Amino acid sequence: MKCINKMRLLCLCGIAAVFMSGCGQTAVSYDNPYDIYSTSADYGLASEGAGSEKTYFSQNLCVADNVNIGNDTTDSQVAEGAGTFNLATNTVTYAQNIYEKLYPASTTKILTAYIALKYGNLEDYVTVSENAADQASDSSVCGLKAGDVVQLKDLLYGMMLKSGNDAAIAIAEHIGGSVEGFADMMNQEALAMGATRSHFVNPNGLPDENHYTSVYDLYLIFQNAVQNQTFLDIISTMSYDVVYTDVNGAGVEKTWENTNQYLTGKEKAPEGITVVGGKTGTTGAAGYCLVLYSYNASGQPIVSIVLKADGKSNLYLLMNEMLSGFAN
Repeated sequence: MKCINKMRLLCLCGIAAVFMSGCGQTAVSYDNPYDIYSTSADYGLASEGAGSEKTYFSQNLCVADNVNIGNDTTDSQVAEGAGTFNLATNTVTYAQNIYEKLYPASTTKILTAYIALKYGNLEDYVTVSENAADQASDSSVCGLKAGDVVQLKDLLYGMMLKSGNDAAIAIAEHIGGSVEGFADMMNQEALAMGATRSHFVNPNGLPDENHYTSVYDLYLIFQNAVQNQTFLDIISTMSYDVVYTDVNGAGVEKTWENTNQYLTGKEKAPEGITVVGGKTGTTGAAGYCLVLYSYNASGQPIVSIVLKADGKSNLYLLMNEMLSGFAN
Protein backbone atom coordinates (compact mmCIF):
# COMPACT_ATOMS: atom_id res chain seq x y z
CA MET A 1 0.00 0.00 0.00
CA LYS A 2 2.84 2.38 0.81
CA CYS A 3 4.53 1.73 -2.56
CA ILE A 4 1.30 2.38 -4.42
CA ASN A 5 0.82 5.70 -2.61
CA LYS A 6 4.38 6.70 -3.49
CA MET A 7 3.75 5.86 -7.13
CA ARG A 8 0.57 7.97 -7.16
CA LEU A 9 2.43 10.88 -5.62
CA LEU A 10 5.15 10.66 -8.27
CA CYS A 11 2.53 10.62 -11.06
CA LEU A 12 0.74 13.67 -9.68
CA CYS A 13 3.98 15.60 -9.41
CA GLY A 14 4.80 14.75 -13.02
CA ILE A 15 1.45 15.94 -14.29
CA ALA A 16 1.76 19.21 -12.35
CA ALA A 17 5.21 19.79 -13.83
CA VAL A 18 3.84 19.37 -17.35
CA PHE A 19 1.08 21.96 -16.78
CA MET A 20 3.45 24.40 -15.13
CA SER A 21 5.87 24.19 -18.06
CA GLY A 22 3.18 24.65 -20.73
CA CYS A 23 3.83 21.11 -22.00
CA GLY A 24 7.25 22.23 -23.09
CA GLN A 25 5.86 24.15 -26.11
CA THR A 26 6.84 27.62 -27.28
CA ALA A 27 4.26 30.34 -26.48
CA VAL A 28 1.87 31.11 -29.37
CA SER A 29 1.79 34.73 -30.63
CA TYR A 30 -1.56 36.06 -31.97
CA ASP A 31 -1.84 38.89 -34.48
CA ASN A 32 -4.89 40.33 -32.71
CA PRO A 33 -4.86 39.16 -29.09
CA TYR A 34 -8.00 39.76 -27.06
CA ASP A 35 -7.79 42.64 -24.63
CA ILE A 36 -10.36 42.87 -21.87
CA TYR A 37 -10.30 46.64 -22.26
CA SER A 38 -11.09 46.54 -25.97
CA THR A 39 -14.54 47.41 -27.34
CA SER A 40 -16.77 45.68 -29.86
CA ALA A 41 -15.68 48.25 -32.44
CA ASP A 42 -12.05 47.08 -32.11
CA TYR A 43 -13.10 43.63 -33.27
CA GLY A 44 -15.34 44.78 -36.09
CA LEU A 45 -18.50 43.79 -34.27
CA ALA A 46 -19.85 47.33 -34.27
CA SER A 47 -19.11 50.55 -36.08
CA GLU A 48 -16.77 53.04 -34.46
CA GLY A 49 -18.56 54.92 -31.73
CA ALA A 50 -21.50 52.53 -31.59
CA GLY A 51 -22.31 51.74 -28.01
CA SER A 52 -19.88 54.32 -26.67
CA GLU A 53 -22.84 56.54 -25.83
CA LYS A 54 -26.29 55.15 -25.20
CA THR A 55 -29.26 57.10 -26.56
CA TYR A 56 -32.44 56.35 -24.69
CA PHE A 57 -35.93 56.86 -26.14
CA SER A 58 -36.86 59.53 -23.61
CA GLN A 59 -33.51 61.31 -23.68
CA ASN A 60 -34.80 64.35 -25.59
CA LEU A 61 -38.39 64.24 -24.39
CA CYS A 62 -40.35 65.85 -21.60
CA VAL A 63 -41.20 63.12 -19.09
CA ALA A 64 -43.60 63.43 -16.17
CA ASP A 65 -45.26 61.22 -13.60
CA ASN A 66 -49.01 60.79 -13.69
CA VAL A 67 -49.56 63.74 -11.37
CA ASN A 68 -51.04 67.18 -11.93
CA ILE A 69 -48.73 70.19 -11.85
CA GLY A 70 -49.91 73.77 -11.36
CA ASN A 71 -53.58 73.25 -12.12
CA ASP A 72 -54.57 74.48 -8.66
CA THR A 73 -53.52 78.00 -9.72
CA THR A 74 -55.49 78.13 -12.99
CA ASP A 75 -59.10 77.89 -14.10
CA SER A 76 -58.41 74.23 -14.78
CA GLN A 77 -62.05 73.26 -14.31
CA VAL A 78 -62.88 74.64 -17.76
CA ALA A 79 -61.03 71.79 -19.53
CA GLU A 80 -60.51 68.08 -19.07
CA GLY A 81 -56.83 67.94 -19.98
CA ALA A 82 -53.95 70.35 -20.53
CA GLY A 83 -50.18 70.52 -20.54
CA THR A 84 -47.22 72.81 -21.13
CA PHE A 85 -43.90 71.41 -22.32
CA ASN A 86 -40.57 73.23 -22.59
CA LEU A 87 -38.69 71.71 -25.54
CA ALA A 88 -35.42 73.41 -24.57
CA THR A 89 -35.24 72.03 -21.05
CA ASN A 90 -37.33 68.90 -21.71
CA THR A 91 -39.57 69.61 -18.75
CA VAL A 92 -43.30 69.42 -18.17
CA THR A 93 -44.14 72.73 -16.51
CA TYR A 94 -47.93 72.30 -16.34
CA ALA A 95 -49.86 69.04 -16.24
CA GLN A 96 -53.57 68.37 -15.98
CA ASN A 97 -54.67 64.80 -16.69
CA ILE A 98 -52.02 64.55 -19.41
CA TYR A 99 -52.35 60.76 -19.71
CA GLU A 100 -56.15 60.60 -19.79
CA LYS A 101 -57.76 59.19 -22.93
CA LEU A 102 -59.53 62.03 -24.75
CA TYR A 103 -60.94 62.77 -28.20
CA PRO A 104 -58.61 64.95 -30.29
CA ALA A 105 -61.08 66.40 -32.84
CA SER A 106 -59.19 68.24 -35.61
CA THR A 107 -55.89 68.26 -33.72
CA THR A 108 -55.71 64.82 -35.36
CA LYS A 109 -54.67 66.68 -38.51
CA ILE A 110 -51.26 67.37 -36.98
CA LEU A 111 -50.40 63.69 -37.44
CA THR A 112 -52.01 63.67 -40.89
CA ALA A 113 -49.80 66.58 -41.94
CA TYR A 114 -46.71 64.96 -40.43
CA ILE A 115 -47.25 61.78 -42.45
CA ALA A 116 -48.04 63.69 -45.66
CA LEU A 117 -44.83 65.69 -45.32
CA LYS A 118 -42.82 62.57 -44.52
CA TYR A 119 -44.07 60.36 -47.33
CA GLY A 120 -45.68 62.67 -49.88
CA ASN A 121 -44.46 64.92 -52.69
CA LEU A 122 -45.75 68.47 -52.20
CA GLU A 123 -45.80 68.99 -55.97
CA ASP A 124 -48.15 66.05 -56.56
CA TYR A 125 -51.58 66.82 -58.00
CA VAL A 126 -54.43 65.10 -56.19
CA THR A 127 -57.86 64.44 -57.69
CA VAL A 128 -60.55 64.87 -55.04
CA SER A 129 -62.77 61.79 -54.74
CA GLU A 130 -66.51 61.61 -54.10
CA ASN A 131 -65.68 60.25 -50.66
CA ALA A 132 -63.49 63.24 -49.82
CA ALA A 133 -65.99 65.78 -51.12
CA ASP A 134 -68.98 64.16 -49.41
CA GLN A 135 -68.81 65.78 -45.98
CA ALA A 136 -71.63 66.63 -43.59
CA SER A 137 -73.20 70.06 -44.00
CA ASP A 138 -72.03 71.12 -40.53
CA SER A 139 -68.52 69.79 -41.09
CA SER A 140 -65.50 72.07 -41.40
CA VAL A 141 -64.53 71.96 -45.09
CA CYS A 142 -62.47 73.71 -47.74
CA GLY A 143 -65.35 73.49 -50.22
CA LEU A 144 -63.71 70.92 -52.48
CA LYS A 145 -65.78 69.13 -55.11
CA ALA A 146 -65.37 65.68 -56.62
CA GLY A 147 -63.03 65.90 -59.60
CA ASP A 148 -61.17 68.97 -58.36
CA VAL A 149 -57.43 68.71 -58.96
CA VAL A 150 -55.38 70.26 -56.15
CA GLN A 151 -51.69 70.16 -55.31
CA LEU A 152 -50.79 68.26 -52.15
CA LYS A 153 -49.14 71.38 -50.73
CA ASP A 154 -52.38 73.33 -51.15
CA LEU A 155 -54.39 70.56 -49.53
CA LEU A 156 -52.11 70.74 -46.49
CA TYR A 157 -52.76 74.46 -46.15
CA GLY A 158 -56.49 73.89 -46.49
CA MET A 159 -56.45 71.14 -43.88
CA MET A 160 -54.32 72.99 -41.32
CA LEU A 161 -55.71 76.53 -41.75
CA LYS A 162 -59.34 76.04 -42.74
CA SER A 163 -59.41 72.68 -40.94
CA GLY A 164 -60.92 71.10 -44.02
CA ASN A 165 -62.12 67.56 -43.43
CA ASP A 166 -62.45 67.16 -47.19
CA ALA A 167 -58.79 68.07 -47.65
CA ALA A 168 -57.79 65.59 -44.94
CA ILE A 169 -59.60 62.73 -46.68
CA ALA A 170 -58.07 63.67 -50.04
CA ILE A 171 -54.61 63.65 -48.47
CA ALA A 172 -55.21 60.30 -46.77
CA GLU A 173 -56.43 58.63 -49.94
CA HIS A 174 -53.48 59.99 -51.90
CA ILE A 175 -50.81 58.94 -49.38
CA GLY A 176 -52.33 55.78 -47.94
CA GLY A 177 -54.44 54.55 -50.86
CA SER A 178 -57.54 54.66 -48.68
CA VAL A 179 -58.69 56.12 -45.38
CA GLU A 180 -58.20 52.72 -43.75
CA GLY A 181 -54.71 52.36 -45.18
CA PHE A 182 -53.78 55.83 -44.00
CA ALA A 183 -55.17 55.14 -40.53
CA ASP A 184 -52.81 52.17 -40.31
CA MET A 185 -49.94 54.51 -41.14
CA MET A 186 -51.12 56.94 -38.47
CA ASN A 187 -51.13 54.26 -35.80
CA GLN A 188 -47.71 52.97 -36.84
CA GLU A 189 -46.18 56.45 -36.80
CA ALA A 190 -47.80 57.33 -33.47
CA LEU A 191 -46.51 54.14 -31.89
CA ALA A 192 -43.01 54.84 -33.21
CA MET A 193 -43.15 58.23 -31.47
CA GLY A 194 -44.13 56.59 -28.19
CA ALA A 195 -47.77 57.68 -28.36
CA THR A 196 -49.05 54.45 -26.82
CA ARG A 197 -52.32 55.87 -25.51
CA SER A 198 -53.60 56.79 -28.97
CA HIS A 199 -55.58 55.10 -31.73
CA PHE A 200 -56.72 56.68 -34.98
CA VAL A 201 -59.33 55.58 -37.50
CA ASN A 202 -59.54 58.67 -39.73
CA PRO A 203 -57.32 61.59 -40.81
CA ASN A 204 -59.61 64.43 -39.71
CA GLY A 205 -60.69 63.63 -36.15
CA LEU A 206 -64.41 63.23 -36.68
CA PRO A 207 -65.95 61.41 -33.68
CA ASP A 208 -65.39 57.68 -33.29
CA GLU A 209 -65.09 55.74 -30.03
CA ASN A 210 -61.95 54.07 -31.41
CA HIS A 211 -60.32 57.41 -32.26
CA TYR A 212 -58.59 58.88 -29.23
CA THR A 213 -55.35 60.25 -27.81
CA SER A 214 -54.05 62.06 -24.71
CA VAL A 215 -52.44 65.40 -23.97
CA TYR A 216 -49.05 63.74 -23.62
CA ASP A 217 -49.40 61.75 -26.83
CA LEU A 218 -50.35 64.92 -28.71
CA TYR A 219 -47.21 66.54 -27.32
CA LEU A 220 -45.14 63.64 -28.68
CA ILE A 221 -46.76 63.91 -32.10
CA PHE A 222 -46.58 67.70 -32.28
CA GLN A 223 -42.96 67.96 -31.17
CA ASN A 224 -42.05 65.64 -34.03
CA ALA A 225 -44.08 67.69 -36.51
CA VAL A 226 -42.56 71.06 -35.59
CA GLN A 227 -39.12 69.77 -36.52
CA ASN A 228 -40.23 70.11 -40.16
CA GLN A 229 -39.83 73.68 -41.44
CA THR A 230 -42.64 73.29 -43.99
CA PHE A 231 -44.98 72.30 -41.19
CA LEU A 232 -43.97 75.42 -39.25
CA ASP A 233 -44.49 77.56 -42.35
CA ILE A 234 -48.01 76.19 -42.75
CA ILE A 235 -49.21 76.56 -39.16
CA SER A 236 -47.82 80.10 -38.91
CA THR A 237 -49.75 81.33 -41.97
CA MET A 238 -52.73 83.60 -41.27
CA SER A 239 -54.42 83.17 -44.66
CA TYR A 240 -53.64 81.31 -47.86
CA ASP A 241 -54.68 82.05 -51.44
CA VAL A 242 -55.05 78.98 -53.62
CA VAL A 243 -55.84 78.31 -57.27
CA TYR A 244 -56.80 74.86 -58.53
CA THR A 245 -58.93 73.35 -61.30
CA ASP A 246 -62.36 71.77 -61.17
CA VAL A 247 -63.58 68.65 -62.94
CA ASN A 248 -64.00 70.62 -66.17
CA GLY A 249 -60.53 72.15 -66.02
CA ALA A 250 -61.77 75.59 -65.02
CA GLY A 251 -59.78 77.56 -62.47
CA VAL A 252 -61.05 77.89 -58.91
CA GLU A 253 -59.76 80.57 -56.55
CA LYS A 254 -60.18 80.47 -52.78
CA THR A 255 -58.74 82.04 -49.66
CA TRP A 256 -58.43 79.92 -46.56
CA GLU A 257 -58.21 81.66 -43.17
CA ASN A 258 -56.52 80.22 -40.10
CA THR A 259 -58.85 79.14 -37.28
CA ASN A 260 -56.20 79.94 -34.65
CA GLN A 261 -57.37 83.12 -32.95
CA TYR A 262 -53.86 84.08 -31.86
CA LEU A 263 -52.98 84.41 -35.54
CA THR A 264 -56.17 86.18 -36.57
CA GLY A 265 -55.71 88.73 -33.78
CA LYS A 266 -58.93 87.87 -31.95
CA GLU A 267 -56.87 86.66 -28.99
CA LYS A 268 -53.71 88.24 -27.61
CA ALA A 269 -50.89 86.12 -26.22
CA PRO A 270 -49.45 87.02 -22.80
CA GLU A 271 -46.53 89.43 -22.63
CA GLY A 272 -43.25 87.77 -23.55
CA ILE A 273 -44.93 84.97 -25.51
CA THR A 274 -44.49 84.76 -29.29
CA VAL A 275 -47.05 82.45 -30.88
CA VAL A 276 -45.88 80.60 -33.99
CA GLY A 277 -49.00 78.58 -34.72
CA GLY A 278 -50.81 75.36 -33.98
CA LYS A 279 -54.05 73.51 -34.60
CA THR A 280 -57.55 73.95 -33.28
CA GLY A 281 -60.21 71.27 -32.97
CA THR A 282 -63.87 71.20 -32.03
CA THR A 283 -66.55 68.53 -31.87
CA GLY A 284 -69.37 67.85 -29.45
CA ALA A 285 -67.53 64.88 -27.97
CA ALA A 286 -64.07 66.47 -27.91
CA GLY A 287 -65.07 69.95 -26.81
CA TYR A 288 -62.77 72.83 -27.73
CA CYS A 289 -59.14 71.90 -28.31
CA LEU A 290 -55.92 73.72 -29.16
CA VAL A 291 -52.33 72.60 -29.67
CA LEU A 292 -49.94 75.56 -29.77
CA TYR A 293 -46.28 76.20 -30.58
CA SER A 294 -44.71 79.38 -29.20
CA TYR A 295 -41.56 80.89 -27.74
CA ASN A 296 -41.20 82.24 -24.22
CA ALA A 297 -39.37 85.43 -23.24
CA SER A 298 -36.08 83.53 -23.19
CA GLY A 299 -36.59 82.28 -26.73
CA GLN A 300 -37.27 78.71 -25.65
CA PRO A 301 -39.79 76.68 -27.70
CA ILE A 302 -42.97 75.78 -25.83
CA VAL A 303 -45.71 73.30 -26.69
CA SER A 304 -49.00 73.96 -24.89
CA ILE A 305 -52.14 71.87 -25.21
CA VAL A 306 -55.73 72.19 -24.01
CA LEU A 307 -58.27 69.42 -24.67
CA LYS A 308 -61.99 69.31 -24.05
CA ALA A 309 -62.51 72.90 -22.91
CA ASP A 310 -66.16 73.76 -22.30
CA GLY A 311 -66.15 76.78 -24.62
CA LYS A 312 -63.98 78.77 -27.01
CA SER A 313 -63.46 81.69 -24.63
CA ASN A 314 -62.47 79.36 -21.80
CA LEU A 315 -60.13 77.50 -24.15
CA TYR A 316 -58.10 80.66 -24.70
CA LEU A 317 -58.50 81.70 -21.05
CA LEU A 318 -56.79 78.56 -19.81
CA MET A 319 -54.20 78.65 -22.59
CA ASN A 320 -53.22 82.20 -21.61
CA GLU A 321 -53.01 81.25 -17.94
CA MET A 322 -50.71 78.37 -18.84
CA LEU A 323 -48.53 80.57 -21.04
CA SER A 324 -48.41 83.32 -18.40
CA GLY A 325 -47.44 81.17 -15.46
CA PHE A 326 -45.88 78.00 -16.81
CA ALA A 327 -44.10 78.72 -20.10
CA ASN A 328 -40.71 78.77 -18.42
